[in-house]
Amino acid sequence: MSAGNGAAPLVQVEHLKHYFPIKSGLLVDRTVGNVHAVDDVTFELGEGETLGLVGESGCGKTTLARTIMRLLEPTDGTIRFGGDDISSASQRALRPVRREMQLVFQDPFASLNPRKRVGQIIGAPLKLHGRDGDVGGRVRELLERVGLAPEHASRYPHEFSGGQRQRIGVARALALEPRLILLDEPVSALDVSVQAQIINLLDDLQDDFGLAYLFVAHDLSVVRHVSDRIAVMYLGKIVELAPADELYTKPIMPYTDALLGAIPIPDPKRNRERERIVLEGEPPNPIDPPSGCRFHPRCPRATEVCARVEPPLTEYANGHLAACHHPLNVSAEELAAATKSPASPLSAGDELPQPS
Repeated sequence: MSAGNGAAPLVQVEHLKHYFPIKSGLLVDRTVGNVHAVDDVTFELGEGETLGLVGESGCGKTTLARTIMRLLEPTDGTIRFGGDDISSASQRALRPVRREMQLVFQDPFASLNPRKRVGQIIGAPLKLHGRDGDVGGRVRELLERVGLAPEHASRYPHEFSGGQRQRIGVARALALEPRLILLDEPVSALDVSVQAQIINLLDDLQDDFGLAYLFVAHDLSVVRHVSDRIAVMYLGKIVELAPADELYTKPIMPYTDALLGAIPIPDPKRNRERERIVLEGEPPNPIDPPSGCRFHPRCPRATEVCARVEPPLTEYANGHLAACHHPLNVSAEELAAATKSPASPLSAGDELPQPS
C-alpha cells in the first residue's frame, strides 16, 4: 500500500494490532478475552500527504492513530517513522520522535487546560523539549499563523469560541515543527461554517510546512476535501484504500458504498431517487469478530465463501485496494486477474463472484 507520491514513506505500518484485554477476578487478575480494536493493519503515509481514515464509531480509527504515536502500546506488528522502527522503542528513545509527530484532539475545549493561559498551553511543548529560548516570540508567531491575535496569549481557553480553541490546538501541535500531525476528528465538534475555516487553515499549513496528515473522521463529505487517499476501516481492519476521487466515484467494497450512500445530497429529488445500500443491524462484537469477512453478517451481497474465507486487500487498478469477495465496479478482467493471483484466498472449488 504505497504512499502514492513516489517518495519514501514517512510512516510505514505493517500488520499492526492493538488489543484491549478484558480482565476478570478480584484477587487473581486474569485475561478472559480481548477487544480487537486494531487487527492486522498495513499502510503507508508519504511526506506531505493526507490520508483520510474513515469508518463507523468504534471501528478502531482513534486507537490506530494513538498506537502509531505509541500513546498505546502495539500488541503486534511494526511501526516505522522516517525509516526507523519505533514499535518497541523506549520512552527515552521516543522523545526526539515525538517532536516530529503531534496530535490534534477532537474536543477543542477538553484538550486545553482551563487553568492555563493560551501562551502557556502553546509554549508547553517548547519547554518540555528544551526549546525555551524566546518562547513568547514563538507563541505570538504561532498565534498569528493560525489566524489569532498575539495578545490572545494572555487569555484563558473559556474566552474563545470552539473554532478559536481548535486553532489554539493546531498552534500547539505546530510548536515543535513536526513532520506528521494526527488529526482525531478535528472538526466534528464545530459548526459547518467553522469546519470549512479550519479545513482551509489545515490546507494552508500543509502547503507552507510540507506536513503529512492522518485525518481521522466519520464524515466522508469532509474527508474528501482534505485527503489525497482514503482508508476505510471496519471492525479493526482496513477494508478499502484508494485515491480520494477514485474511492468516491468507484467504491469496490459494499461497506464503502453504504457509507457513501449515507452522505446527504442537497437536492431532495436526487436524494430520494439514488440507489444505495442500507446497512442493517449493528457492527459485530469486536471481542468475538465474525469468521471470514467481518462485514458479511450485514452485507447484502454475502455468500457462503464470505463467512468461511477472509478476503485480503487486493489491488485492482490505480492503487485501489479492497478486501471483498464480491467487489463492486470491477471489470471481469480485473476480477479474474485478482482471483488468480497468489494472494487470492479463493480455491478452485469456490464460485467466482460476478462483477457489478
